[in-house]
Amino acid sequence: MFSRGIELKTPAQIERMRAAGLLVGETLELLRGACRPGISTGELDVLAEENIRAGGGVPSFKGYGEPPFPGTICASVNDEVVHGVPGERVLAEGDVISIDCGAIIDGWHGDAAITVPIGPVPGEVTELLRVTEESMWRGFAAARLGGKVGDISHAVESYVRSQGEYGILEDYTGHGIGSEMHQPPNVPNVGRAGRGPKLVRGLALAVEPMVTLGTKKTDVLDDDWTVVTSDGSWAAHFEHTFTLMPDGAWILTALDGGKAKLAELGVPYGGPG
Repeated sequence: MFSRGIELKTPAQIERMRAAGLLVGETLELLRGACRPGISTGELDVLAEENIRAGGGVPSFKGYGEPPFPGTICASVNDEVVHGVPGERVLAEGDVISIDCGAIIDGWHGDAAITVPIGPVPGEVTELLRVTEESMWRGFAAARLGGKVGDISHAVESYVRSQGEYGILEDYTGHGIGSEMHQPPNVPNVGRAGRGPKLVRGLALAVEPMVTLGTKKTDVLDDDWTVVTSDGSWAAHFEHTFTLMPDGAWILTALDGGKAKLAELGVPYGGPG
């Protein structure tokens, strides 16, 4: 353990988190390929649970919290930002869906999310998805051993602000992750560089910007889970779990460990291979 209850992992424990992260990444790619007009969010949920269990994992989300979350994935459509409950809703051409997925292997968690367009969507929505995903990667690129969590937050916020008028959620954040899905510290998507807990070896974090075409204000539906934009604007959500190694960042839920994207951004990759 580290200060403020922060859990630091051994190299062997990080390897177990990589196994969970790969299973999450593979599951999300399966679901990305399955997204089409006419499929229900409940059908996507079944696919996710089957794949996670077939891969030797346990869904992180199922039964989590109070009231217990009923699904393996969070399936959030259009103005639903995060924590959407999968069920009978059928996807239509022009929708976008955020799919958040978590898995546990040998007691260690992986957590990631993608937002997928269902067929053609308006240009401003395509751009929203691009900006949100890129801001997450800018957060990873800003992370260095000896730096601070605020360096990530500042990089995410700065990139989004540089791209136009968007709402960045502040009431929902990224988080520490390891032997539990949600641990200290929080990883806000806005903030000042040089603030917050220190980035050290063995710390694993989930970075997850949530960005809207309107304001940052949200409401929670009567299911006590689904978070929607107050103004009805559409939203995007991307997430990866990562850790810092001596040579650089290792994105534990990216199939290639983040190697290609980090190289594109001109920052070192810290994972194997």
